Amino acid sequence: MKYKNRITINPEICHGKPCIRGMRWPVEVLLDLMASGMTYDEIIEDHPELEKEDFFAALEFAKLSIIGTSTQEIA
Repeated sequence: MKYKNRITINPEICHGKPCIRGMRWPVEVLLDLMASGMTYDEIIEDHPELEKEDFFAALEFAKLSIIGTSTQEIA
């Protein structure tokens, strides 16, 4: 996974959900924001702690999850 270092799983953060760079940004929230129609630039303008590569990592994580890759292998 090209963006593996951007996805973290820590039981102390967001109940162990896959998150972006150890922050309280679950992957699912980034996917929801993108699905709502917001652009990367709009989201980053509202949340400057995020970076464009975080969205690529979230998409790659989602793809790998869909094809059955375990979260232990991904993050």
